[in-house]
Amino acid sequence: MSEIYIGYTFKVSPLQPAVEILIAELGYAGFESFVENEEGVIAYIQKEEWNENILDAIYILGSDEFKIDYTFEDIEQTNWNEEWEKNFNPIVVDDLVSVRAPFHEKRDDVKYDLIIEPKMSFGTGHHETTHMMIQHILQNDFKNKSVLDMGCGTGVLAILAEKVGATKLDAIDIDNWCYLNSLENVERNDCENISVYEGDVTLLNGKKYDSIIANINRNILLADISEYAKCLNENGSLFLSGFYQEDIPIIEAECNKQMLKLTKTLQKGQWVSLKFIN
Repeated sequence: MSEIYIGYTFKVSPLQPAVEILIAELGYAGFESFVENEEGVIAYIQKEEWNENILDAIYILGSDEFKIDYTFEDIEQTNWNEEWEKNFNPIVVDDLVSVRAPFHEKRDDVKYDLIIEPKMSFGTGHHETTHMMIQHILQNDFKNKSVLDMGCGTGVLAILAEKVGATKLDAIDIDNWCYLNSLENVERNDCENISVYEGDVTLLNGKKYDSIIANINRNILLADISEYAKCLNENGSLFLSGFYQEDIPIIEAECNKQMLKLTKTLQKGQWVSLKFIN
């Protein structure tokens, strides 16, 4: 018997910071997966975790600053592919990387062809933060490097890191769905050097990496940057995304406390991605 999810489609105006606040509040209420789009966000919760008053604690819905409308419907997990196939188009980043679903035709005009079946996980390259992290990987030397992809989502960044030459990689996500989805995508892309784990920053105790990739939200990054710093080898690189331009000072200040220096800033829309070195 397949699990049943309830999907809420929220139309939000203006989008930011309302969408970020909405996702945070929905997460606390038990929603486990989110897909942002041009109109707002789609949020998913298992039906067994749902109740008719689930949105009572979502305070932003009562805010006068934003207009938020929503609809919801039951979605069978087994039919999820059909849902995202309707809107999931392949993307190309910097004419070098194609991110496509298994049902898309392979492109011969790119160097790296990544096959990602996202299901309910985050990370297809469509979101600005994932797109910029892909650019970081393309612009930096990962050959023979050890890499951590923290908050790996679909595993797309770890997969690309291996494709460009990384030889020892860990991909970690706290969400069980993301963990299982990353395992599938790692196998789908014939990767041999990626270990996938379900968990959080506590799994990093005693581990060392040449490069750390963390595309998570601002508050989690701020809480975990000190742990990332401990795990970086000498001359290591830390790549961060999942926050806005106005968040740069607080992120940079926390990194500076850990003797990490900002060396590169990418921006796409309101989102930014930063590179630090030790």
